Amino acid sequence: MELSNKSPNRLNNLPFNTCIELPPQVNSQGFWKKQNQDNGLLKNSLPELELQIVMIFCMSHSFHFLFKRLGIPKLSSDILTGLVLGFVLIDKHGNPRDETLFTPTGQQILATLSMFGYALFLFTIGVKMNIGLVTKSGTKTVTIGVATLFVPFLCGLITKEFIAQHLTLPDKNKLSFVFVTQCLVPFPVISNLISDLNLLNSEIGRLSMSSAMVSDTISFFLTASFLMIRVSMDSLRKAIIDTSATMAFILVSAFVIRPLMFFIIRKTPEGRPVKDIYVYTIIALALLSCLISDLLDQQIFMGPYVLGLLAIPDGPPLGSAIVAKLDCFVTGVFVPLFVSTSVLRVDLRKFVFDNLMTTNIILVMVTNIAKFVACYIACFIYDMPRLDSWVLSFIMTTQGTVQIGLYTSFRDTDSISESVYNLLVISILCLAIIVPLSVKFLYDPSRKYAGYQKRNIMHLKPDSEFRVLVCIHRPDDIPAMINLLDASCPTKEAPIGVYVLHLIELIGRASPIFISHQVQKKALSQVSYSHNVILSFKLFENSNWDAVQVNVFTAVSPRKLMYEDICIMALDKLTSLMILPFHRKWSPDGHVELDDGMLRALNNSVLERAPCSVGILVTRSNSGRAGPLLSSQDTYRYSVAMVFLGGKDDREALTYAKRMAMGSSVRLHVIHLIGPDEEEVDEDKKWDIILDAELLKDFKYRNLNSAQYIDYVQEVVNDGTEMASVVRGLVDEFDLVITGRCHSRGSRQISGLDIGWTEFPELGIIGDLLASMDIHGKASVLVIQQQEIETD
Repeated sequence: MELSNKSPNRLNNLPFNTCIELPPQVNSQGFWKKQNQDNGLLKNSLPELELQIVMIFCMSHSFHFLFKRLGIPKLSSDILTGLVLGFVLIDKHGNPRDETLFTPTGQQILATLSMFGYALFLFTIGVKMNIGLVTKSGTKTVTIGVATLFVPFLCGLITKEFIAQHLTLPDKNKLSFVFVTQCLVPFPVISNLISDLNLLNSEIGRLSMSSAMVSDTISFFLTASFLMIRVSMDSLRKAIIDTSATMAFILVSAFVIRPLMFFIIRKTPEGRPVKDIYVYTIIALALLSCLISDLLDQQIFMGPYVLGLLAIPDGPPLGSAIVAKLDCFVTGVFVPLFVSTSVLRVDLRKFVFDNLMTTNIILVMVTNIAKFVACYIACFIYDMPRLDSWVLSFIMTTQGTVQIGLYTSFRDTDSISESVYNLLVISILCLAIIVPLSVKFLYDPSRKYAGYQKRNIMHLKPDSEFRVLVCIHRPDDIPAMINLLDASCPTKEAPIGVYVLHLIELIGRASPIFISHQVQKKALSQVSYSHNVILSFKLFENSNWDAVQVNVFTAVSPRKLMYEDICIMALDKLTSLMILPFHRKWSPDGHVELDDGMLRALNNSVLERAPCSVGILVTRSNSGRAGPLLSSQDTYRYSVAMVFLGGKDDREALTYAKRMAMGSSVRLHVIHLIGPDEEEVDEDKKWDIILDAELLKDFKYRNLNSAQYIDYVQEVVNDGTEMASVVRGLVDEFDLVITGRCHSRGSRQISGLDIGWTEFPELGIIGDLLASMDIHGKASVLVIQQQEIETD
């Protein structure tokens, strides 16, 4: 049965009538079945929808494949996809070129699906945000957030009054929708840009997200008030009722639903996931809030955003559970679909450069320039570096998905004309391309790690504090790190300053968190992130009173950006050595229990950027010592082997081993592997030989304290095979084997062993041999890389 729908639907602002078949044809009979002309494959709504989605995603990812090499985020590819499809599939009269592909009914279904996804997107963004951070923002953050909102608003308002005198009253009123939206600094847009540029853990990233959160909080109430004023022009009574109901919804979200969320968290056992029934109920409540927003004459996205922001606690266990359910599909499928389908309405052939268009172009330029200048001046007031001020100003000026959603809504309600809508979308595309390219050109967060000062163990002054940064990822990293620090001979004369950084993956939050447990006793959401870490290291500090000082920190950030937290901590605390846990974990019987590829990538990132020396600790077993006692006395001594081939990394490792040997509880066995005599040695290697000999002479002639237990052995190895045989024999005789990552170039001792053929290049040749799965010994391995010093 077909019914003619006489209500005026609109496609590209043109009225049309549609025929709806009841019951509707959703599924086809199949691709291989012969279709008649009246019941073709694309006459069914599901195949048409699937084909539309496939076309959009194929084209979007094709654009992104080209643009991602330039550092342009995917938003630009989604906008270009909509522009191209709109130009190809719709003719100059606004009608589909192929009635079977993008039918009016099919476009309505696609638009409904994309709007549904956009509502969930804003809900997940609200869940990730912590509104409490706004009240804890510093004056610099608040100043930047307020300036980037109100300065362009005032400039846009003044410009509108000056240049819009020749326009009609309806056109003049439409300008308000343009410049008000241009003034906004939406947190979801800034958050996505910072994430795409991998600046989430940088100082610029943290400042821009905090400022955007302040600005977004203020602009939310301004936007809601703006819409209420618009309603009051038609009916003051309705505006009062809607305003009261909106305030009631906000209060219910904050003071009724939020306590229920904490009740769910309390009912969830620690370490256990939240029950799915709670998660699905909350998602259904988010969709219901869309209907409530529409009834209150607000944007339908206001409800989910407010609900996620005010009612759902961010982070684990509840916030992370909701984000885990929605985030991947929403950001990967729904948001690109929403952007492309919204831009699909743009028709570049309908640009009309009349007085209204010229006025809008001037208004857009004035508000964006005013926003940029306001941010730059605010940064200048707080003495930020000029380059950082430029970068932050570019970031705060960007536009994205939220503006597209607002402009689409304004276009649907005839608040802006079709030609102006085309202009605004093009302006978003320009900013989405210019801003990331400018930020990448101007800002390199790794430049601050460049080592112009020597921060390593070799150049540490005698009897000065030895500062070590220890990274903890899992609970089993704690005892291995404490054992190593305990063997590092902390004394009152030569104390050790230990900076413990507990690294936790950011899940269910938009902003990274950094906690100093010396200043802040509880986390923001009252979750004890590092309780076991704090207790364990404080116990170690108490057992070495006046010799060890421990400071514990927690960093909650994305795995791929944790190197920022590590390097910044090492830089700020002036550490000489940072110790990273190896990514592979062995069980007591020698089998591989865990192999974390993300942790391995993190270690490699740190090795490339570290502002001090780096040690990677490979822990084989925590069950105790590896071999028999190396002393005739009854007291236990931690047995350490130092494998020395030559080179700056080996010298750094030997200096650390020398410090360990200063204590009476450690016995050090230095194994100096030398190659056969060479007739000709280049100048660089001669200098390395001189430095090696100078450092080794204390061990050769035993000029150290007689109470120390140090053995020195020199062995000649002809090639890498003989060297590997010697090294493999150490795993059952010692508790710990120390070595450098790289050795002197052209060393005969490692000939035949190429670093390119190793399984773990980050450990070097010897470290890779000792961490091999073929070796089942219990000796742990510490591989040290000396700080890379910049020569320019």
